[in-house]
Amino acid sequence: MRPSHLAPPDAAFAEIEDRGYRASELTRGPWHPEQQHAGPPIALVCRAIEQAAAAHGLDHLSRLTANLLRPVPLGDIAVEVMTDYAGRNAGHYSAHLMSGNKEIGRFTALMQRSNPLELPPDLAGHPLPTLSPGPDASALVVFPFAGRQLGYGDLVETRSARGKLFGGPCAIWFRLRHPLLAGEAPSPYQRVAVAADSGNGISAVLDYRQYLFLNADLTIHLLRRPVGEWIGLDARTHLSDSGVGLAESALYDTQGLIGRSLQSLTIRARP
Repeated sequence: MRPSHLAPPDAAFAEIEDRGYRASELTRGPWHPEQQHAGPPIALVCRAIEQAAAAHGLDHLSRLTANLLRPVPLGDIAVEVMTDYAGRNAGHYSAHLMSGNKEIGRFTALMQRSNPLELPPDLAGHPLPTLSPGPDASALVVFPFAGRQLGYGDLVETRSARGKLFGGPCAIWFRLRHPLLAGEAPSPYQRVAVAADSGNGISAVLDYRQYLFLNADLTIHLLRRPVGEWIGLDARTHLSDSGVGLAESALYDTQGLIGRSLQSLTIRARP
């Protein structure tokens, strides 16, 4: 545990040589003290894909899928991005998240070129729904695992629009307290990635002290570019009696719906 007289890190990651990144304690997850919460490294991969796509004028992240092959260690990691296809209006990208010579995550993404479009008036299902109350009118809440060690609960600020953290279906607003990388403002898509991987946690229906409910993947679909610092998750967890589950979240910014995310869960009783 970090001595109380030391200041916390100023960012989730520090950039090091050879396209590598050193994780700070702010990325620590709830399952093991030497493993990261998957949200920050997924956001790091998102950043690398955005940079690759920008060279082709593709500015909107429509989909990001993370296949989490192994736990992400609280240490040095590297990101490798490949352009599978880049066209005028869409590009497909893949990426690897590496720890030493081990692949710990495999990713695919769809980037699109955004174009202004005037929609017809009185369109069915529009205007898009909003998450209410907004963050300013929602109560500050903290993760049940926060405080024992510096970690993800210190990286993000959370406010409850509805429900209770780790107490079933709920709607929670997220905001980064620290940047992904020092001196660099995270993109709206990176903010979504940090928050969306928490859907299975905030809507947990099992006691995390007695059960593990780890997500083996995360898929985010976004219909538009998010606006502002706050990302809202209206999340729900569904479980089966076969040791697997599904967490789904509707994603919002303060202007309304921005997309949805899904996580496949592995459920186990703790030893």
